[in-house]
Amino acid sequence: MISHADLPDTLPLFPLSGALLLPRGRLPLHVFEPRYLAMVDDALKTPGRMIAMIQPIGEECGINTRLQSIGCAGRITSFTETEDGRYMVTLTGVSRFRVGKVEQGFTPYLCAGMDWASFHADLGAAEHDQQMDRTGFLDLLTRYFDLEELQTDWDSLQSAEDELLVNALSMLCPFDPADKQALLEAPSLTTRRETLVTLMEFALRKGQGEEKIQ
Repeated sequence: MISHADLPDTLPLFPLSGALLLPRGRLPLHVFEPRYLAMVDDALKTPGRMIAMIQPIGEECGINTRLQSIGCAGRITSFTETEDGRYMVTLTGVSRFRVGKVEQGFTPYLCAGMDWASFHADLGAAEHDQQMDRTGFLDLLTRYFDLEELQTDWDSLQSAEDELLVNALSMLCPFDPADKQALLEAPSLTTRRETLVTLMEFALRKGQGEEKIQ
């Protein structure tokens, strides 16, 4: 187990719109830009092998890009290199953070100070959602997946623990970047599940011409 005292004060930033990493979640990344290839190389040389995922505000991801105030740091737990020099990386979420001072430094990518103070629970045990109506939730999810023409392993979903179920869906469902940020910033698993339900219900209303959902 890692404690917040073990977390680094500074990490490299990987700004990526629409990408959501949550504590204990796994995010696959296809890395091909030279600056982020350098970031992965540098991260692999450190004991923690950590990168800070954060969403930009807007579409661009340049040096002067405005960033969201909260992101999630992840540890590189697997990577492969393709023949043409790209990386296929898996990040496993460690803890959310609040962005401190952002600096360019001597690297081609941005780095920032990490404020972990608000997210001590991220390093604890997996959360449970005592208020979840799993039958109703899965029924809503079925209708949402039908609308979006998504496929999944329903047996695995039905048997998944609360946190794995809610967080995996939050990361994988095709929501807008602002919605992904709301899911990231949810203070508890119950709040995240309620936000997820709201987003799916909104998509169904929109897809059904505002027809009332039963």
